[in-house]
Amino acid sequence: MSYPALATRTAVVTGAASGMGAATARLLAADGARVALLARRTDRIEALAAEIAAAGGQALAVTADITDQASVDAAAKAVHDAYGRVDLVVNNAGVMLPNPLADGRIDEWTRMVDTNLTGALRIVRAFTEDLTAAAADGRTADLVNVSSIASHVVFPDYAVYGATKAALTQLSAALRSELGPRDVRVSAIEPGLTDTELGGHIDNPALREQLGVMFAAIPALGAEDIADLIAYTVSRPRHVNLRHQVVLPTRQA
Repeated sequence: MSYPALATRTAVVTGAASGMGAATARLLAADGARVALLARRTDRIEALAAEIAAAGGQALAVTADITDQASVDAAAKAVHDAYGRVDLVVNNAGVMLPNPLADGRIDEWTRMVDTNLTGALRIVRAFTEDLTAAAADGRTADLVNVSSIASHVVFPDYAVYGATKAALTQLSAALRSELGPRDVRVSAIEPGLTDTELGGHIDNPALREQLGVMFAAIPALGAEDIADLIAYTVSRPRHVNLRHQVVLPTRQA
């Protein structure tokens, strides 16, 4: 599908180096939005920016680590210097590191909390003023937080990951109560089994195998499916907020 309403938008997409973030950036740019690509892997986002430009779109590669406040501040400045204020923020960056809680993997817990929750908050802090200003000017303004069905479905050994995603979904609801009255839409997207590189971060062989069995049994969603849902969500009329969406492969219960 195409979304002509996106042609006037200026977007920030985090986690744009791969998966859902890269697919979302491609689709937004293909529909005419200017897109700032935020991620740690400079080579990936520079290649994506070049790909988008070659297809006639506009994209800016901005190296950023959302677990580092100074990096986020520098990234926001780079976006503002190049594009001015943004009116669409897709908080997509995330990491999934499952292990039994009894293993006591504080390194993994810290990384997931810092990325999936605190990192998302840093991005919200960096661009909320942009969104409220855009809304005050009568333009459409959107904050999209990419959560997970793990926010409400219990998966053994995914306790901390699920907790961070539940927090992100709850954060979205709370922000909606604060930003909705100022005409900024806040949406939480909760994908089920989706084929991205997220599972490649798992260092537990048994859990890696378990995930592989799921992919073999269930035709998974693709990153492009999530990108299409995000684009659809943010292209609705300004007074319509698709607040909370769960998207699953048809065969996933």
